Amino acid sequence: MKILKTVQKIPGGLMVVPLLLGVVVNSVFPKSIQIGGFTTALFKSGATALIALFCLCNAAQINVRQAGKPLAKGILLTASKFFIGAFIGWGVGKFAGPTGVLGLTPLAIVAAITNSNGGLYAALAGQYGDSTDVGAISILSLNDGPFFTMLAFGLTGLANIPFLTFVAALVPIVLGFVLGNLDEDLRKFLASGTTVLIPFFAFPLGSSLSFSQLVRGGLPGIVLGVMCTALTGMAGYFVIRAMGERKASGAAIGTTAGNAVGTPAVLAAADPSLGAIEAISTVQVAAAIIVTAILCPLLCNLLDRRLRKRYGTNPDGTIRQEDR
Repeated sequence: MKILKTVQKIPGGLMVVPLLLGVVVNSVFPKSIQIGGFTTALFKSGATALIALFCLCNAAQINVRQAGKPLAKGILLTASKFFIGAFIGWGVGKFAGPTGVLGLTPLAIVAAITNSNGGLYAALAGQYGDSTDVGAISILSLNDGPFFTMLAFGLTGLANIPFLTFVAALVPIVLGFVLGNLDEDLRKFLASGTTVLIPFFAFPLGSSLSFSQLVRGGLPGIVLGVMCTALTGMAGYFVIRAMGERKASGAAIGTTAGNAVGTPAVLAAADPSLGAIEAISTVQVAAAIIVTAILCPLLCNLLDRRLRKRYGTNPDGTIRQEDR
């Protein structure tokens, strides 16, 4: 049986499929994962520890030796994602409160928009850009996990995040970053954790949800996904254009990473007042993951065709860059 390959064909499948399985089990056989011991620890209550380990493994992949244009692109693209997500989340939270607009919570907005799918970015940047675009992933990887969402909520006053909570969130990230840059073998060793851990923290996140919550989160989550691709995808596109390059590669940041679905739980643990919107925010982010994985490649392709039509191509098929 080709279970893994089948799951990977689904947008965000490694995250979404286990999440939905967790919802099914919790809705139909809730007591089966509440028997204690290893079973409950792995399938019901272990998400936070696994997310922390994921952050450590992911941070280990950030190469401090990346410099020059990849560094500049990474910083500008990461900043555009962060400020757009933080500003919109702040606006919704300020004027509509924690429950948001039309059911779309500020927690879901910030969690989905400030985070990007690194794997999908690398694939699209390689297709529509060059090595300097792909190299930006070393900085973009910083937005994987809950830290930037926590930072946005703390800076905007949307949540009361104690300083030590910021420190606690940073420790696994800093440790992974240091280990990965001290030893290349450690970086390679920890690389598998950036994928293998995803379904294992997705299932317990799903096992805290129910079908009714999924239904309520559906339409707002779709709207969130469209917002993320349209706003941050176009922002990334104009960032690269402002650097004097005729490429669609910048639009590849218009995604929400699978691991972002764990961010509402982390924020709710830091500020219990967010507990009331944690579940609905989680399913909205889950919907955004799927929507952005579908829309972002389409946006990149549309922008690439527009550039080719306007500027023409070189003999090797690349877009003409002269006469900028």
